[in-house]
Amino acid sequence: MLKMLLDPVGGIVLTNDGNAILREIEVAHPAAKSMIEISRAQDEEVGDGTKSVVILAGEFLESAQMFIEKDIHPTIIVSAYFRALEKALKIVDEIATDINIDDDKEIEKIVKSSVATKFVSEWGDLVCKMAIDAVRKVTIKKNDRLEIDTKRYAKIEKIPGGTIDECIVLDGVMINKDLTHPQMRRRIENPRVVLLDCPLEYKKGESMTNMELTREDDFKKALMIEEEEVRKTCEAILAQNPDVVITEKGVSDLAQHFFLKKNVSVIRRLRKTDNNRIARVTGATVVNRSEELQESDVGTSCGLFEVKKIGDEYFCYFVQCRDPKACSIVLRGATKDVLNEVERNLHDAMSVARNIMLNPKLVPGGGALEMEIACQLNDYATKEVKGTEQWPFKARNVQCNRASCLSLRSYTADTGAEQRDGRGAPPYGAARTPRGRQGDELRHCREHRQDRRHAGLQHLGPGGRQEAGHKVCHRSLLHAAEDCCYCVGD
Repeated sequence: MLKMLLDPVGGIVLTNDGNAILREIEVAHPAAKSMIEISRAQDEEVGDGTKSVVILAGEFLESAQMFIEKDIHPTIIVSAYFRALEKALKIVDEIATDINIDDDKEIEKIVKSSVATKFVSEWGDLVCKMAIDAVRKVTIKKNDRLEIDTKRYAKIEKIPGGTIDECIVLDGVMINKDLTHPQMRRRIENPRVVLLDCPLEYKKGESMTNMELTREDDFKKALMIEEEEVRKTCEAILAQNPDVVITEKGVSDLAQHFFLKKNVSVIRRLRKTDNNRIARVTGATVVNRSEELQESDVGTSCGLFEVKKIGDEYFCYFVQCRDPKACSIVLRGATKDVLNEVERNLHDAMSVARNIMLNPKLVPGGGALEMEIACQLNDYATKEVKGTEQWPFKARNVQCNRASCLSLRSYTADTGAEQRDGRGAPPYGAARTPRGRQGDELRHCREHRQDRRHAGLQHLGPGGRQEAGHKVCHRSLLHAAEDCCYCVGD
């Protein structure tokens, strides 16, 4: 279910993302600000679990308030929380199972669980495949370690119009630019691409320069000198026989004339980030001086260069690339609000896929992990923890279990889910009396103890099982506990 928010400048935000909702809220209380901050940190670091981390932190703070009111010193509470956190993280590592990152079906299960509560859940298969495909394209293996930079090399292009089914991940990149001259070639197969970071026009002095002209021919000589400088720059580039020349700076009319005569297409004033992505897909090297251009700097990995008009905008495509290490994701949708929400959901899906690639471990979802943590912490507190510290320790596992139930109720409320679990019980989103809700929590805890670690709510349908990434759950517990201890300690 999407929420319609009014931002401070009068714009409308349609979203179901926890972080997007919280950052639009204006609060004054320091604890509330820290809750918003941990949601932002969770979104930036792992991309998912923004609601769960806030629910966990809120439950931890609620239990801490009870002990503060009983005059238990905050130091004891914080010490017990950190001790419980250390034990909980060990439990997460123990219950996690390794997965094969080369199997897209296994990764797709985890990504699908992250988009199940979002706007794009109806197109879950498409979004999951797009996210996995984009992450695999930008993955680079260096010295037995993976480097995945989706923020820099997997750019999302939002084009209003069309339907969400038309979204696609290109095997190359797309930039929102047109050629500098209408008569230049707009379709080139197997182009030779040159990337520059220098102006293709006469360089003006950085300081103020005065020219004193005493004769009529002096002005013509000055223009000839400028033309000769531009000519030399263009000849140095044309010596490499390029088909497409791209620069981050300007291109003069005279330079366009020289390139047009040699049937070379030119793009100017490109962003640095776009230039770097084109370098990744074409194999070209960004050159700072045209005089230093060499054959090895020319990109030849692109299969097709084409200029297309979509709506009122022109886009340059560098596609059919051989082993591209960057990509563009084209999103289509009816309105800008729809595109913005799809972008947020796709960002979360790519973050989850990236985390799985870097940390290929899986934990059971549906509240099973939180119930297992609560069970083991309760046993550990009874046997190992002594004195006053035992009560905050035990309260933490109770709140962890409650938080898992609240998270699942949030899931069913958000999606309007009317599925039932494997035994025909109504979901947590259904209205219940407090006594009935507590009974359900206890019933599922008993089932979890009997079936052990993988017994949770089957809110994906009869026999369904939700799975989550190890890093998402790990960071949710860590951020929630640290924020709670920060607020209690202050």
